[in-house]
Amino acid sequence: MTTDFTGSFTQQEPIPPAAIAAATAVMQHGRLHRYNTAGDEVAETVLLEQEFAAATGAQYCLAVASGGYAMTTALRACGVGHGDKVLINAFTLAPVPGAIAAVGAVPVFVGTTADLVVDFDDLQAKIGQARVLLLSHMRGHICDMARLMAICDAAGVTLIEDCAHTMGATWDGIASGRWGRFGCYSTQTYKHINSGEGGLLVSDDAQAMARAIMLSGSYMLYHTHRAAPPPETFADIRYDTPNISGRMDNLRAAILRPQLADLPAQAARWNARYAVLQDGLADTPGLYLPQRDRREGFVASSFQFLLLDWTPEAITEVLARCAARGVELKWFGRSDPVGFTSRYDSWRYAPSTPMPSTDRVLAGIIDMRLPLTFTPDDCALIARIIRAEVSAVFQAQK
Repeated sequence: MTTDFTGSFTQQEPIPPAAIAAATAVMQHGRLHRYNTAGDEVAETVLLEQEFAAATGAQYCLAVASGGYAMTTALRACGVGHGDKVLINAFTLAPVPGAIAAVGAVPVFVGTTADLVVDFDDLQAKIGQARVLLLSHMRGHICDMARLMAICDAAGVTLIEDCAHTMGATWDGIASGRWGRFGCYSTQTYKHINSGEGGLLVSDDAQAMARAIMLSGSYMLYHTHRAAPPPETFADIRYDTPNISGRMDNLRAAILRPQLADLPAQAARWNARYAVLQDGLADTPGLYLPQRDRREGFVASSFQFLLLDWTPEAITEVLARCAARGVELKWFGRSDPVGFTSRYDSWRYAPSTPMPSTDRVLAGIIDMRLPLTFTPDDCALIARIIRAEVSAVFQAQK
């Protein structure tokens, strides 16, 4: 029996043939810019926006250059500006506080639980410090959205959802991104649909979406959008909103449309692999698996477990032992950021104070990509390796 893993944690599946054909057609006619069309042609970006709006149940959708741009645009469209405070969960990735910094605002970090969702007690204590919450559904873990909205609504706080890791996911049957004023999504390579870079923004708020469309660089061509508010919504907004160009092009939209159609089937494949890992690591001594609520319809593209209260030296040994057997794990508890695993106290442009309960959680988070190039058998092998190495180090500590 094979005892080491030899696959790649960064290798994605090929772009599907239908997407390659659609991209080739765009390259052959050369009209990559979303507003460059011929005759009665409907741009690929316009079609993608219509299809994504339908998939999420949103009235409006805007395709943009990246998930980070989507968040920045949502903040600006909600009136966030220089010196404003924005609530944000402490367990997130650098583009999220980066979006807040980009508009001159200041993050207020909210705690995270061992189940990798926002700490409602800490949120309730801090809710009065800002008028906007930019909530990351970090690594695909969704909190009790009804409870969250009750807290936000009572305080008059606007919710913007960062759904970079929850495209296709739901809470209690409602799509992720449909609870707040805006839902922001990413189509970067390691997300659920892949155009290298890209983003999508959804909303039911006509005024806010009109501002977002103008911000994205629509010039006065907003009437060519279909998943957009009616032209009269732009009557004054078009004069008062700056152009901060960040449009998606037709080439990326063409690549994404067939992948969006396949998302439900791909989500089932991701979750099947997640389940193999979950089963293989259940009841491993010293290892905690985040618990998921039955109301959460998640889409797994990564996997997390926690080594709570372990010493840094012991965690480092686990990571090294797994790496020696081909399993690449990332650790959010490192004292210095490595790759994407920075944390709130790493972002020195954003003031913060220690949060002991959250710091304990962050110190133990181990993260792993879960590409669809892995088979279920691969996932079973990876689980056996992690289980064996965690168990060995855990027993040695006793």
